[in-house]
Amino acid sequence: MNYQKTLEYLYNCCPAFQFIGEKAYKPGLTNTIRLDNHFHSPHKAFRTIHVGGTNGKGSTSHMLAAILQSANYKVGLYTSPHLIDFGERIRVNGEKIRPQYVCDFVAKNKGIFNQIQPSFFEATMMMAFEYFKEEKVDVAIIEVGLGGRLDSTNIIAPDLSIITNISKDHVQYLGDTLEKIAFEKAGIIKEKTPVIIGENGNENIKNIFAETAKEKNAPIYFAEEHFLRHSSYEKILKNAELKGFYQQKNIKTVLTGIDVLIDLGYSIKEENILVGTQNVCSLTGLMGRWQIIANNPLTIADTGHNEAGIAYVVQQLRELKANKIRIVFGMVNDKDIQAVLSLMPKEAIYYFCNANIKRALPAKDLQNLAMKFDLKGKIFSNVKEALNQAQTEAESNDVVYVGGSNFVVAEGLQ
Repeated sequence: MNYQKTLEYLYNCCPAFQFIGEKAYKPGLTNTIRLDNHFHSPHKAFRTIHVGGTNGKGSTSHMLAAILQSANYKVGLYTSPHLIDFGERIRVNGEKIRPQYVCDFVAKNKGIFNQIQPSFFEATMMMAFEYFKEEKVDVAIIEVGLGGRLDSTNIIAPDLSIITNISKDHVQYLGDTLEKIAFEKAGIIKEKTPVIIGENGNENIKNIFAETAKEKNAPIYFAEEHFLRHSSYEKILKNAELKGFYQQKNIKTVLTGIDVLIDLGYSIKEENILVGTQNVCSLTGLMGRWQIIANNPLTIADTGHNEAGIAYVVQQLRELKANKIRIVFGMVNDKDIQAVLSLMPKEAIYYFCNANIKRALPAKDLQNLAMKFDLKGKIFSNVKEALNQAQTEAESNDVVYVGGSNFVVAEGLQ
């Protein structure tokens, strides 16, 4: 099979949550452990850093990777979902996994996939671990897929665990309160393994993390308190490539993580931190984080897609002081859509659309819901048509924003 046929096989034989949602969700580690035993635990061949949380885990993972690469480590990076190409999920020093490796891995392991019937995430995670082992990476940064406690990635024994923040997302799987979600995310805290909490959240959430860490004899660091040690924080923040407001919190988390890694024996200098944070996208291939995709008119894409993520996006948009804000907007049907819509700017002009996936909320349904919040705009049959129209109608000093879902951003970038 060629690369495209191989990916089609994976999507068909191993259901992908990214595209179909709930039917692809397989909680628990049974399949993962069976796969791990079959492959003889490839993740034990390299050091790992585990990154979970509701928002910011992708940016945090990429910044850590960029800094470690700048410090001359060979770095594996496993993240999800991908925006344009499957290979974005599995990288070594920023280079996507070789298509031929994907084809060969799937061809060789069809038998075990048919036997165990893993999810797409379980199968591709094991592919990543095998690839990192073959590539002899020094360290791999592993982003949690969903939750933490029952996530497939939770079989690793990392040097460091990071939980970026807690907000409401995937409530049908993780629980309908912040405390329930925090309990699931806290599941990545390991025995005697340092853990960093990016945002403290409320006192109840902070206590959940603190108590779990105490039970596991795990040193715990709260980034909002710890980062104050960094005299160079403002310099790093000013020159950082990733510009969204929320990145200020992610950078605090990353700097705290670097301090802990240095304490663990990693060789990282301030120069590596500066180079890494100034060149995240070129070093790691990161896309879709307050990404400027055109300058005339100014067109920005961002993958914020839940209540907390959108709150930062709206704050950032208002800071631009645009003449008019034109928003190319679509969402998936398993999010808290009304909570997001309640935050969106009423003065903006909307171009409602839906991405080409089964989980997408039809543009007409989104428009109807949006009208209840006094959000007005036309509907379009696809993302590109909506984006083209927004850019065509934009006048000088207007800003076009593309977002609401990873999939809308992905199609806007193509």
